[in-house]
Amino acid sequence: MYKSHYTSIISRAFGRFASHKFTPAVQNIINNSYVKLMGLDMSKFNEPNSYKSLNLLFTRAFKEEPIISRDINTVISPVDALITDFGTIKGNQAYQIKGMFYCTKELLGENYSDIADKLIDGDFANFYLSPKDYHRYHSPINMKIKSATHIPGKLYPVNMPLLRNKLNLFIENERVILECETNDGKLLFYVLVGALNVGKMVFSFDNSIMTNIKSNKCTKQIYNDLYVSKGDLLGWFEMGSTVVMLSQKDTINYSNLEINKQIKFNEIIGTISSI
Repeated sequence: MYKSHYTSIISRAFGRFASHKFTPAVQNIINNSYVKLMGLDMSKFNEPNSYKSLNLLFTRAFKEEPIISRDINTVISPVDALITDFGTIKGNQAYQIKGMFYCTKELLGENYSDIADKLIDGDFANFYLSPKDYHRYHSPINMKIKSATHIPGKLYPVNMPLLRNKLNLFIENERVILECETNDGKLLFYVLVGALNVGKMVFSFDNSIMTNIKSNKCTKQIYNDLYVSKGDLLGWFEMGSTVVMLSQKDTINYSNLEINKQIKFNEIIGTISSI
């Protein structure tokens, strides 16, 4: 019988609280307290009192969608995040943070073992979303989504202390891997890493992907002709989260990234290398 890790049990319990719609008076206290405690900038969003649950506040959408540049040469940040590390994939190694490497083959799992070596000498970038960030994720470029694989796992926090001290944090945690292809046929993996508290990842293009459930079964979905444009909504995290991008050599030039720099969704972070 499958036994859930304690981090998953805690996350499901918190998820029930976060998704519960309390009376307006109680919900207003919860929402406003969260905004104040986390220091949320709500200037581009609806008033805190308009959200009927904490989870709806956390997964909030913009009041007005930002204008996305359609220049096919540029790469935008897919999220609001802190850049914890980025650089070249050496062999099959990338870094969750300086000094703490992980194996890209293990991150991607068995379903992509036949193509994982294509990432050697490619590039990686890690985007850590703190509780105060906008938690929807978008497409960084025009691309084709070929498949999605859900790998169950633990839901350890992905904050800076754990990134510095826990080896293979991304590999141990639950994740969903999107296998993508650029316009010129280059390989790009877009990896969504779950974390403590709710720990769910929702996908706007496929509601059959279910995360933080009582199962240890790895599942893979194949898509035909699923194309997304730069800036398109892919889904959202329900509480803690990290995005990892892994790309084939000469695919993306991260010319505008800095480690430990906070960036916003839609900021230009680089260019398509092959154009």
